[in-house]
Amino acid sequence: MRRRTQCLRTLGRCALVLAAIIANSALAQAQEPATREAATEQAQAEKSKQLHPYVTTKAERFIDKAETILAGSAIHWHPFFENAYPGGGFAFGAGYAQYVSPYNVLDVRGSWTIPGYKRAEAEFTAPRLFHRRGSLKLLGGWREATQVAFYGLGNDSPSDERFNYGFTQPRALGELEIRPTRRFLTLRGGFEYTNWNFQPGQGSSPTVPANLPGVDAEITYRHFNATAGFDWRPSPGYARRGGFYGVTLHDYRDSNTNFGFRQLDYDIVQHLPILREAWVLSFHAFAATTDTKDDQRIPFFMLPYLGSGDTLRGFPSFRFRDRNTLLLQGEWRIMVNRFLDTAFFYDAGKVAAHTSDLDFNHMHTDYGFGVRFHGPLNTPLRVEVANSREGLRLVFASSPVF
Repeated sequence: MRRRTQCLRTLGRCALVLAAIIANSALAQAQEPATREAATEQAQAEKSKQLHPYVTTKAERFIDKAETILAGSAIHWHPFFENAYPGGGFAFGAGYAQYVSPYNVLDVRGSWTIPGYKRAEAEFTAPRLFHRRGSLKLLGGWREATQVAFYGLGNDSPSDERFNYGFTQPRALGELEIRPTRRFLTLRGGFEYTNWNFQPGQGSSPTVPANLPGVDAEITYRHFNATAGFDWRPSPGYARRGGFYGVTLHDYRDSNTNFGFRQLDYDIVQHLPILREAWVLSFHAFAATTDTKDDQRIPFFMLPYLGSGDTLRGFPSFRFRDRNTLLLQGEWRIMVNRFLDTAFFYDAGKVAAHTSDLDFNHMHTDYGFGVRFHGPLNTPLRVEVANSREGLRLVFASSPVF
C-alpha cells in the first residue's frame, strides 16, 4: 500500500508539471504576434514604455553655446571684439541683441582698447526684405581714436618717421542690399552722415605736421556709395567656395566744399575648393582710385592706404598712403573642423599718386600663417602671424580678411 501511495503521488506531481508546461506554451503562443507587422508594432510598444527626454551633457551644452556665438546668432549678451579704428589693438567689448520681430534684430554694443580707442553704437538689421531678396542695415554711433599712425605719402615712405593723430566721429548710416535674382547679381546702396573732429595724436610719436590737408579741421561728410557686382558665395563672412566681382563708387560731399572727392573701388574674390572643400585656394584683388572735385582737396586721413590686418598684414596699420592703391592676396586654407581653419597666405601691394603707376613693380610683400575661428556664416576671431622686411607682426581681427 505504501509503495502504491508513493507512485500515485509521483504521478500527480508529474501531471501538475506537465499541465504547467502546456499552459505556459499555450500562453506564449497566444502572445506571439501572428504577422511580422504585429511583431514590429509589439516591439515598438515595448520601446515606447522606456522612452524619456534626452538629457544633454555639460560638454554638449558648451559646444552648442560656442556654435551659437560663432554663427553670429547669439541673442541678448554676446562678446564684441571690433575695434573703433584699425591699429587700436585688441578690443574688449560686449553687446546686447534683441529680436524686434521674427527676423529683425536690434544690437547695442561697445568696445574699448588699452590705447584708449572707444566705440559705442546701435545697429538695426532686417535680413529678409522683399521676399528674401533684400536686406537693410541702419547704424548710429560714436567712436574715438587716439593714436592713428601716419608715415607720410607715397610708396617709399620711411618706416622710422611715424606721426600720430586722433579724432572723434559721430556717425549715422544706412545700407540697402538687393538681390533681384536671389543669387549672383548684387546691388547695394548706402548713405552715411559723419563728422570728423580732428585732434592731436597721443602716444610717444609726434603729432602730424600742420601743413597736411585736413589737420585741425572739422569736416562733415555726406557719403553716398553704390555697388554693383556678382556674388555667389554662401556668405561674405565665411566661404569655402564661390566668388565676388564688384565695383563700388563713393561720393564724399563736404558741407564746406573744401574736402570733397570721389573714390572708385574694384574688388575681386575667388574661392577654389579642393578635396571636397577640405582645402581651399582663395584669391583677392583690390584697387582703389580717387578723384577730387574742382579745386577741393582730399584730407590726408581719408586717402586710401595699405598696411593693416586686412591688407598688408606684415606692416603696421596705415603704413602706406596715397591717392591710389593696388592689393593682391592669396591663401591656402585648410579646414581642421567645423569651427577652425588654418591658412598660409601671401600679400603684395603698392600705393601711387597716379593710376598709371599701379603696376606690379616695386610692390611690398609679406607672408604668414594664421588660424580662424568661424561659424557657418561668419568669422568672429582671426589670429595670424605675418612676416615682412619690417619684421614680424601679430594680427587679431574679428572679421575675415576677404
